Amino acid sequence: MASDTASLDPDLAKVWLDRWDAQQERYVADRERRFAVIGEVLAHALSGCARPLVLDVGCGPGSLAGRTARRLPSAQIVGVDNDPLLLALARSAYPTLARFVEADLRLPGWSDRLGLDRDLDAAVSSTALHYLPVETLAETYRELARRMRPGGILVNADNLYDEQPAIAGVAAALRRTRLGDGEDWTSWWRAVAAEPALAELVARRRERATGGGDHRVSVSVHDALLRRAGFGQVGPVWQNGDDVVLVAVRSEECAEGREPKPIQT
Repeated sequence: MASDTASLDPDLAKVWLDRWDAQQERYVADRERRFAVIGEVLAHALSGCARPLVLDVGCGPGSLAGRTARRLPSAQIVGVDNDPLLLALARSAYPTLARFVEADLRLPGWSDRLGLDRDLDAAVSSTALHYLPVETLAETYRELARRMRPGGILVNADNLYDEQPAIAGVAAALRRTRLGDGEDWTSWWRAVAAEPALAELVARRRERATGGGDHRVSVSVHDALLRRAGFGQVGPVWQNGDDVVLVAVRSEECAEGREPKPIQT
């Protein structure tokens, strides 16, 4: 299991996390409502679990993990990400609400680094899985199915694009009208690079390949990948334009070991 004991001053971490949340809201105008929907889905699906185990996939600085822990105070929350700087913010901002692990979803065996002592009851993700190309996303879903109990739930909140060009264009136009003023993604990272207290973490981040761009995967492709991974029921439960909360329920029988079929993108 990967564990990084390095920590930042909590007040400094909170400043940067607040700025992170503000710039993210430029791109996800209903972000807090989206977080609330994820919490409601988990509360409903895990109502029979005394101490549910929830994994935040691509957790970044812990925005979703922290909100999930407050919504489900009895849950054990684990976050995983490959960005040492964002993980340091998460560990310092939420030292008691969740456990954060550094691992790369693109590498085989990443889930072995989580130190899980039982099957997952749920996995969540917010604005993260679009960084993965389809082949890697398929493997990630298969790994999550392998680590999850039958009946467990996966909740993915992200921009999931329509395959119809005209509909996708309308959704993109709606997203552009919601962009506000203030700090954006690029200026946030530029400011982080200029913060002396974060210099070591910035250097570590530059040593590895983080991020990966937007692979613009549609709901139908996510659906196909999830079903082939071992999730028997898949569907959106909330949507605003191309901002979608997609839910998948792990089947009684997992698809581990099956030969995957090609996905048309």
